[in-house]
Amino acid sequence: MKYFLCVSFEMIMRFLMGLPRFRLLNWVKGRFLGLMGARVGKRVVFYPGVWVMTGKNCVIGDDVDIALEVLMTTAGGLTIGDRCLIGYRTQILTANHEIPGRDGRIFDAGHQTAPVRIGKDCWIGANCIVLPGVTIGEGAVVGAGSVVTRDVEAFSIVVGAPAKVVKRRESL
Repeated sequence: MKYFLCVSFEMIMRFLMGLPRFRLLNWVKGRFLGLMGARVGKRVVFYPGVWVMTGKNCVIGDDVDIALEVLMTTAGGLTIGDRCLIGYRTQILTANHEIPGRDGRIFDAGHQTAPVRIGKDCWIGANCIVLPGVTIGEGAVVGAGSVVTRDVEAFSIVVGAPAKVVKRRESL
């Protein structure tokens, strides 16, 4: 029965999150995630193919734009601030597999979770990976293809794998 419910949930998620990004459908997607335990702000745009698993421990601010095929896990807790842009095919992960000692079996090792916090007004480029336990400060920019393994300071621009600061955003 548990397997049936899990697969049914995945089918519903795939169907709903695969719908176009019309305003009404974005509202429906947000309400669905709300049923799963997420708090979704106003005017959030979900492009087709966004995958949020499971929704519990997830807070998404107002005016957030989540592009095509973004994957977000929420077991460790995920917070995305207002007015953030999340680029195509980015992965935001709040859980990872444990690595057992030599005598342990990887399959049975379990998981580690840690929260990911993304401040307001951030831009995470396409094809980025944000690992568990990372905080991305307000106004930060993460360049396309970057792998974020540690915290990113507010108003900094990071690129690479692992992501490193290349510049700071200055006041006009």
